[in-house]
Amino acid sequence: MSRVGKYPVAIPGGVDVKVEGLIVTAKGKLGELEYRATEDVRIATEDGNIVVTPVNDGQRARAMWGTARSRIQNLVQGVSEGFRRDLEITGVGYRAAVQGQTLNLQLGYSHDINYPIPAGLKVVCERPTAISITGADKELVGQFAAEVRALRGPEPYKGKGVRYADEEIIRKEGKKK
Repeated sequence: MSRVGKYPVAIPGGVDVKVEGLIVTAKGKLGELEYRATEDVRIATEDGNIVVTPVNDGQRARAMWGTARSRIQNLVQGVSEGFRRDLEITGVGYRAAVQGQTLNLQLGYSHDINYPIPAGLKVVCERPTAISITGADKELVGQFAAEVRALRGPEPYKGKGVRYADEEIIRKEGKKK
């Protein structure tokens, strides 16, 4: 039995959820998102909750049971509260700035990197060394943060590069004489 899938997804106030077969649509203050489940699960609304159940007792149905429940939970949470990912930039001369729908990064290369911001995301640079990414779609927020981090990942000797704010960099000792 799925430890994740067996719990119902609570629908908070201000969120309108519509279930039509395998398609779940959630509309809230931060926008509208949609999820299409596989044929292996059944989705229903009961008493202000969304309940996901497997169609049969097969391994794929049990696996998709927990996955569908998690995706629906992220859908509901995204349109009501949203998701946020913070990045920090470490290094001399490394900085970031938002110019319209473009994130301008100076990461120690011979050129600036102009990275387009996808629709549905809000990127803010409170300081030149801090980037905050917010949006309703958890997958989109995480993917964009991972792509920005991959432009210059943190290195283990001096810790220079782009890292998540909650990430712990394990530092290595340099050369000894």
